[in-house]
Amino acid sequence: MKVSNEILIEQKVTALLKQMTLEEKIGQMSQIRHFEENADAHVSEKFIGSIIHTQGPTPGKSAKEWQKRFIELQKKALSTRLGIPLLFGVDAVHGQNTFEGATIFPHNIGLGAANNEELVFEIAKITALESQATGFNWVFSPCVAIPYNEKWGRVYEAFSESTEITEKLTKASVKGHQGNLADATTVMATAKHFIGDGATDFGVEGGETSLSDSEIHTYLLPPYKVAVQEKVGAVMASFNSINGISMHNHKALITDTLKIGMKFDGIVVSDWKAYSRFNGIEVINAGIDMVMAVDGDLEDFQEGLKKAVEDKKVSIERIDDAVRRILRQKFRLGLFENPFPDTTLVSKIGIKKHREIAKQAVRESLVLLKNKNQVLPISKETKKIVVIGEHANNAGLQSGGWSINWQGNLENYKGATTILDGIKKHSKGEVVYDKNATENHFDADVAIIVVGEIPYAEFFGDIGHESNQLKLTLTDEHQQYIKTYTEKGVKTLVVLISGRPLIVTEQINSSDAFVAAWLPGSEGDGIAEVLFGDFNFKGKLPHSWPKDVKDYEYKYGPNFWDKTLKPLYEFGFGLIY
Repeated sequence: MKVSNEILIEQKVTALLKQMTLEEKIGQMSQIRHFEENADAHVSEKFIGSIIHTQGPTPGKSAKEWQKRFIELQKKALSTRLGIPLLFGVDAVHGQNTFEGATIFPHNIGLGAANNEELVFEIAKITALESQATGFNWVFSPCVAIPYNEKWGRVYEAFSESTEITEKLTKASVKGHQGNLADATTVMATAKHFIGDGATDFGVEGGETSLSDSEIHTYLLPPYKVAVQEKVGAVMASFNSINGISMHNHKALITDTLKIGMKFDGIVVSDWKAYSRFNGIEVINAGIDMVMAVDGDLEDFQEGLKKAVEDKKVSIERIDDAVRRILRQKFRLGLFENPFPDTTLVSKIGIKKHREIAKQAVRESLVLLKNKNQVLPISKETKKIVVIGEHANNAGLQSGGWSINWQGNLENYKGATTILDGIKKHSKGEVVYDKNATENHFDADVAIIVVGEIPYAEFFGDIGHESNQLKLTLTDEHQQYIKTYTEKGVKTLVVLISGRPLIVTEQINSSDAFVAAWLPGSEGDGIAEVLFGDFNFKGKLPHSWPKDVKDYEYKYGPNFWDKTLKPLYEFGFGLIY
């Protein structure tokens, strides 16, 4: 009788686990950054299980150099007593967004507007391939949060306020990333952040989520159930708390609900430095299997956990469960047979085929909110077009956070095309660029005004956080760009670049046409293809669109499952020509 591959894997895991010392087991539960001062020695001597790439020094200038650095570290791991290979993880949340020259797709909020699962599947496949091409076998994606308040700084990382859309696109994303997990072009995916990250009171990153158990099970858990059904390799715990208990310490939800109730057999990975942030060994007892980024406190973690096991504060069964899950995924990835990245994949990074898929995603993500007197589509024969706003000519600004850098980029980056590039390419008339609306181009037939948010990520994007000046409205400068041209009677089209719906009621009313373009990524010229009529609008609002700042005096903003606040545009709204 033929033995299934899963049974063989379990047999291998059990056999390997029996050979491991406590130190080797705890090593597998440790994740460090590749650029940590003693990273090489720690991989060899402290039996590290995983490497993470974060903001900081890159592994090299080229993709080959990135691979080379990770191959060096992998060889260190393979030279240890048991030769257990490393996992290499990265926040590739809209393409391999940490590598300049990779294809960067619209952020998830735009994919939620497109609501095309086949497209999300293809995007995830490409992200997996380009991540492997730079040396990674694990990505911390997709984010399957359900945002309740636009003040939250990570709204754009989630697909939609709709649980149903999030379920559908989560399934497509996990399938696309993981495919046949042992293939050289696939990666292990991570559903995050478990659970309630987007539903905190007043939209505070890492705040309190005061939803009832019923609401959590109805609205927030379904995407995780789908991810688990699709055999997602990892789930990342969240920074928020529920009923006053930090999610990293929440055994009832992590162990009882996720691992036992949903039969999740993969890795529960912590978020950033959770061991030192959330009461040490309590995170392990709650069900965390691998602790992210313990460099700097690696010794505290490893020695502290070892002593806790010796003192019977953490059971050896809990340790064995964690290590079993980690080893299981390493066998499923085929890392024991093929531990190194495929060097031939380097040539696939940012290729035309990938960028065409990204451009399709840009086109399908655009939501037309207003089109007075059929301003759109713009005729390619239009004699003079004036383009206004720094966002029109800046790939970094149009891409948002998690783009080359953690907090995004404020300038152009390699391989990207801007919105202005696309307008110039498609127009047969004169196109002038008035960056700050300070020049006299009031004779233009149409003004395309591109405004929006500056890039941000995580808590730096929370509205009201002490670290920023972000608001739910446009800046005074951007409001003035629109006023300058509308008050002169120029036909005005506004393109909004943002990671969330903003309060732009006045600007919508004063303009002739208004487009929500979200954060399109590296292929800004896809916007021009729709504005000039090569393609019609397809996108529908993945979030209810707020009409007034007063809507945010409460815990949550307006949304389709709470009818107490009337939005400016309902969830699912979107015009066509």
